[in-house]
Amino acid sequence: MSNSVKGRPSRVGDAPAFRRALIGIVLTLVAIVIVAPLVVIGYQAFSQGIAVYAAAIAHPDTLHAIGLTVVTALIAVPINTAFGVAAAWAITKFDFRGRRFLLVVIEIPFSISPIVAGVAYLFVYGLQGLFGPALEQADIKILFALPGIVLASMFVTAPFVARELIPLMQAQGRDLEEAATSLGASGWRTFFSVTLPNMRWALLYGVVLCNARVMGEFGAVSVVSGNIRGQTNTLPLHIELLYHDYQTAGAFAAASILALLAVVTLVAKVLLERQGAGRARRRPALAAPVAAPKTASAEVPS
Repeated sequence: MSNSVKGRPSRVGDAPAFRRALIGIVLTLVAIVIVAPLVVIGYQAFSQGIAVYAAAIAHPDTLHAIGLTVVTALIAVPINTAFGVAAAWAITKFDFRGRRFLLVVIEIPFSISPIVAGVAYLFVYGLQGLFGPALEQADIKILFALPGIVLASMFVTAPFVARELIPLMQAQGRDLEEAATSLGASGWRTFFSVTLPNMRWALLYGVVLCNARVMGEFGAVSVVSGNIRGQTNTLPLHIELLYHDYQTAGAFAAASILALLAVVTLVAKVLLERQGAGRARRRPALAAPVAAPKTASAEVPS
């Protein structure tokens, strides 16, 4: 038996030299592509001193860009979270015509360039667009204002929450919800007592990714915002504007905020994955069937 195991052909990567070379290549690429830019951002942001860094962050245009980015996230992330939960719940818990089509539609933002999405919004809500004349008559401004920025951000981040929830809810099945319904629980009671507790870690993970993408979105927002300094510039657009104006210190100072956001997002991602993995490891023990008590064979004395 041992000879057959020893004679088994080795798997790819079993050789120590290959394994070390592969790890070395990965670490080198991580250092060049990910770590080096972050180090450069931090170094350049503080290269002229903390005073210059603080002055760049405290500039009114930078503060407005930060505030606009936060407001956009506060609007877009909750809406996309509700949409993702509703879409995942509908796709995984109900049978209806068009389920596959709905799943394809949800994934469209993954396959379309954000700039293309921004141009599409121009043809829908612009002055020469589909709804442009009606919006102008009603004195409603969508493009080159906060609504357009929110719409573009919602488009590019629409799939994040849904795509985190759908595989998990498909694996969980419908047994628990059907059991709760058979016991008389209402739809909302079933959702908050059964569905939501089983998907909360995946939901939080999707919200973290959605929030990070909203704050870092550039392509679609650059088309629909108009790049108006101090009015419609989000933080990524403001960084580009400062860089083109040769304000290197201010550009790197603003970029350090997004870099810090990326680090915080990564830490939150790791913590959520660890929490979810811990619950997955504990679930079989908690869900183990309890042995039924033995029934007494003797008759009860009268």
